Amino acid sequence: MIRLIGYFFGLASVLFLGVAVVAAVYLVGVARDLPDYEVLSAYEPPVATRVHAGNGALMAEYARERRLFLPIQAVPDRVKAAFLSAEDKNFYNHPGIDPAGLARAVVNNFQNLASGRRPEGASTITQQVAKNFLLSNDQTIDRKIKEAILSFRIEQTYSKDKILELYLNEIFFGLNSYGIAGAALTYFDKSVTELTIAEAAYLAALPKGPNNYHPFRKEQAAIERRNWVIDRMAENGYVTRADADEAKKQPLGVQPRRGGTHLFASDFFAEEVRRQIIEKYGDDTLYGGGLSVRTSLDPDLQVLARRALNSALVEYDERRGFHGPVTQIDAAGDWATELAKVPGLRDIPEWKLAMVKAVSSEEVDIVLQPSLDAGGKVGEGRETGVVAVKDMKWAFRDAKGERKTAKSPEGVLQAGDVVFVEALADEEGAYRLRQPPKVQGGFVAMDPNTGRVLAMVGGFSYAQSEFNRATQAMRQPGSSFKPFVYAAALDNGYTPASVILDAPIEMVAGGKVWRPENYGGGSAGPQTLRLGIEKSRNQMTVRLAQDMGMELVAEYAERFGIYEDMLPVLAMSLGSGETTVLRMVSAYAVLANGGKQIKPTVIDRIQDRYGKTIFRHEERTCDGCNASGWTGQDEPILVDNREQVLDPMTAYQITSMMEGVVKRGTAAGKIKIDDRPVAGKTGTTNDEKDAWFVGYTPNLVAGVYIGFDTPAPLGRGATGGSLAAPVFAEFMEEAVKRTPPEKFHVPEGMQFIPVNRTTGMMAFEGEPDTIVEAFKPGTGPADVFAVIGDTEYLPPEEILETSPQAHQAVTSGAAGLF
Repeated sequence: MIRLIGYFFGLASVLFLGVAVVAAVYLVGVARDLPDYEVLSAYEPPVATRVHAGNGALMAEYARERRLFLPIQAVPDRVKAAFLSAEDKNFYNHPGIDPAGLARAVVNNFQNLASGRRPEGASTITQQVAKNFLLSNDQTIDRKIKEAILSFRIEQTYSKDKILELYLNEIFFGLNSYGIAGAALTYFDKSVTELTIAEAAYLAALPKGPNNYHPFRKEQAAIERRNWVIDRMAENGYVTRADADEAKKQPLGVQPRRGGTHLFASDFFAEEVRRQIIEKYGDDTLYGGGLSVRTSLDPDLQVLARRALNSALVEYDERRGFHGPVTQIDAAGDWATELAKVPGLRDIPEWKLAMVKAVSSEEVDIVLQPSLDAGGKVGEGRETGVVAVKDMKWAFRDAKGERKTAKSPEGVLQAGDVVFVEALADEEGAYRLRQPPKVQGGFVAMDPNTGRVLAMVGGFSYAQSEFNRATQAMRQPGSSFKPFVYAAALDNGYTPASVILDAPIEMVAGGKVWRPENYGGGSAGPQTLRLGIEKSRNQMTVRLAQDMGMELVAEYAERFGIYEDMLPVLAMSLGSGETTVLRMVSAYAVLANGGKQIKPTVIDRIQDRYGKTIFRHEERTCDGCNASGWTGQDEPILVDNREQVLDPMTAYQITSMMEGVVKRGTAAGKIKIDDRPVAGKTGTTNDEKDAWFVGYTPNLVAGVYIGFDTPAPLGRGATGGSLAAPVFAEFMEEAVKRTPPEKFHVPEGMQFIPVNRTTGMMAFEGEPDTIVEAFKPGTGPADVFAVIGDTEYLPPEEILETSPQAHQAVTSGAAGLF
């Protein structure tokens, strides 16, 4: 018996040694192919880029994986407790593998062998880190062995807190959210520190299978799993039983946070920022680089700009009549479901979609679009309302706005029509009929001293069209380009009192005759440069450009950034080239700031995921600004290294002339600002296809254009003064209230001399039609009446009667071309 026992013991020993050798060889082979676990020390997960407005408000987030990296020190203990209870309660005690948990999983798997259930893995948090970062998800023995080996090595290399930090920042929670910080925002729109016990427990339940515990499709399973985690937290001593019982009574409370833009009215601005970051750093950096972007957006000005432009677009569009309903559905069928599916305009929250239930000669009965719950089901409520005749009379006109085609609502709408409506503030249940305008426009407001874009509107609605008409639409600026023709003249020997002939002019080019005309027809004869820009005289401008030479005009247009390569032909002097609102506003900013070149920007600063600044728009230098203390040194000076692209005196002269546009010219009576000067210029293209106004105060410049996306006539009288200037006025009249009044800076040495507005000659005391004009040193009013553009022109009798100097010049034979 002893020999037999010895025999079996020896055999067992041999077998054991053989198995051990085979196992050792196997493990050595497996270990040889293990990935380098030391890469975990350089872990940089894809992190969302966050874009902020100028005041710090979150404007937008961009990520393929919604993740915000959170150091373990910033994770509250109750959140850690929830995950430890759900995933690995012995995490801080085991060496990487939990033997008790492994044994329990083996037993359970053996018992479930015939059930078809997926085997339990008994993976610790360390093993999950090894799998998620270094291995695949293959359900094989080889992978599990590698996972175990890596877990031991990871535990020997990194602290428990570091491992838990890696885990909490990497795991997938569903709804495209990764990491605990991203999940807290996605599911509850909260920071991690604000999570309750119930919310932390639900998030801890998700890594096992986000789809199995979907908050809406599988709400009951989600609640059961959450409550299981809460019970484990209580068993492990992380929370009291009373707190656990209270937490289990709470609903899931999931409120998914939408991606994209978060700040009202900022969609077009945010999209421009997105495009620029991609252009500068690429897609991967935007969607995974964790950048922190501070933009120049002023949320208050953005709301003002959006309201001013949209009001004008809607007002113009309603004068053109009704386009028809958004769509038509069967009012007798399952209309609620159909109505809920009709896409609205999410960035126009004032407007709601509604279905027409009944129409009479006095009113229209409507039912508002029902809301969808988070699970995509139609809500139970059915809100109704009424559109009275007075609130839809504009729709009685046809689509061209030419004549009335209906006498009552019955001729406009019918049951089943889906339309937009807006609630009336003073009448409960009363609505006004609305429609998205076909006409569009673009608006930009900028700080003229820095080039920071403070507001940008690219059209009526981003949900309607993502095309940004402020930066992408190439439009003819028309007469709003003229100030740069006149600036070139003032910079090259002309004065505001120089007289140009405004009379018919004819030119032949390429066998075609070109006869530029003034808007409204007619000619005014000889006029000063000031009157030419105030009244926007085309024939004068062409003669001035011809006298200077278009090469000079083209040089200035390119210098100001309006065009990159301007064709030097006379038609371009009237703004027939194509440019953008942003370029025009940037060019006007140069006039407003005294001739300094600026670079328009929507981004102030960009920081990487570690807080290091990698881009800053501010290029001015200040050597002494970072002193640690005062030791008697001089006050630091901010060095302005911007290029001077226009004589400051010229900038002031053209600004003064454009003040006349607002006071007496084509924008007279449109802008009611009394506490500070306003300069600007209207623009209207051929056939009224585009209406422009660009203008500025000492510290704010803004520009707007209105037109159809496919250029078409806006209609008779649709000029820059009638359509665009009111938009500028509505915006600027509110915007300037935020800052104390200032005057335009007058360069040192500028001389002010009274001149006759028509002849440009020095005015005698008491002479009518006199204006004080700004002249550079060494220049002044002409001594003789000189008309540029004609060799034989004599002033009319009324000028001779009111201007003694002109009378003297004529009688002495001095009048004519000078």
